[in-house]
Amino acid sequence: MKNNKNLSSPSRLGTKVASSKIRTLTFVLEIALILILLAVWFSSESIRESKNLWIFFFYSFPAEFLIAIVPHEPVLLYFSKFYSPLAVTLVAIAGTLLAEIINYSVFSYVGNLKPFSKVRLTRWVSKTIELFNKAPFAALLVAGFTPVPFYPFRFLVVLARYPLWKYGLAIFISRTPRFFLLALLGHIYKIPDYLFPVIFIALAIPLTYPLVRSLLKKNPENRPDAT
Repeated sequence: MKNNKNLSSPSRLGTKVASSKIRTLTFVLEIALILILLAVWFSSESIRESKNLWIFFFYSFPAEFLIAIVPHEPVLLYFSKFYSPLAVTLVAIAGTLLAEIINYSVFSYVGNLKPFSKVRLTRWVSKTIELFNKAPFAALLVAGFTPVPFYPFRFLVVLARYPLWKYGLAIFISRTPRFFLLALLGHIYKIPDYLFPVIFIALAIPLTYPLVRSLLKKNPENRPDAT
């Protein structure tokens, strides 16, 4: 029996290493996909002005990725001028669901790394997880439908080991009516094109502020009031 165990251990180790490599490759490809989509979006004016729903579908990935640096709502309102609210909603929710699956996968990978594995054990995080676990599905529904920042819940579901299928279901139930109401608003009122850059910037500022603030804290010499 001992010999059998010893013989099987190398194969188990090989399987474990192969699985780890696949997870790492998947992680790298997911990050690369988001970065490429962001680069293409910002580098091409024709793409930003396109009325093709495929553009909106792919835009959903960087717009819903972790702590997004581009807002989703202005582009949704823009496409609502040219398509029915139902069509825009279906494209938006399809892209969002796939983006959230990537979010779950990316944070699961990062959360399993040694530097981050201890985060779950800290007192503050443990209390937050405990509070979330009292009504996780209801919390996701409220956060998904209302304008409150959603990105903390992307981390919470992984830290709390909340099942991916339940997370996806909560996203679908909460985001679908939200997207439809926004699409209906954009379809009825036809917001002028010149207002979209203003809306985009206004919504992008609170999204990027936490990142900018964090960078300034790490580099005090870059602060505006630094002498």
